[in-house]
Amino acid sequence: MMTTVYVLTALKPGVDPDEYERFEREVDYPFTAKLKTIISYRIHRLTEPVPFDGGPWDYIERIEVTDRAAYEAELATSAKDLIDLIHDRYLDESKLKFIWSRRIDP
Repeated sequence: MMTTVYVLTALKPGVDPDEYERFEREVDYPFTAKLKTIISYRIHRLTEPVPFDGGPWDYIERIEVTDRAAYEAELATSAKDLIDLIHDRYLDESKLKFIWSRRIDP
């Protein structure tokens, strides 16, 4: 059974969205493609407000993983430096919202 996490994110004040998206394309996407627990990873720029408390958000990430525990362990080790960099430079950590799900297959 595949697990997918959706992550709502907001940029820190003053961060240029074009700079963030360039970083994602040039650094984050190639890096995450090498992680063993990630099946698919894409970021989408939101085009309308999300009707949940805690926003506003700028992006939603969709990450399909092989196993939640293994994914979280891999992030804590292999991806820790990159995640720290993303949070230090670009993302407002106070606005992160994680939505975990399992795909329903036909």
